[in-house]
Amino acid sequence: MNRYISLLRFTEQGAKNMRKSTARAHAFDKLAAKSGVQVEGQYWTMGNYDGVLILSADSEQKVLHLLTTLASLGNVRTATMQAFTDNEFDAIAGR
Repeated sequence: MNRYISLLRFTEQGAKNMRKSTARAHAFDKLAAKSGVQVEGQYWTMGNYDGVLILSADSEQKVLHLLTTLASLGNVRTATMQAFTDNEFDAIAGR
């Protein structure tokens, strides 16, 4: 399984509806499961980003489809990167 970390920022719409954020997050969990993506964690944060998602899936396309669906709802914008464990990184780096 490939793992992805997505940093979230509320849009103006998302900030106006912040009190519904956890309910939206639970709905996202269900959407992710139907899309074949596992939500390993969802966190609300302080600072430059408003939240973090940790996702895993067997294909990048599943994650991309899920995140474009999330963005189209208009409450958050995402910045996503693939993440690697130490063993995965050693294999990539040729250790």
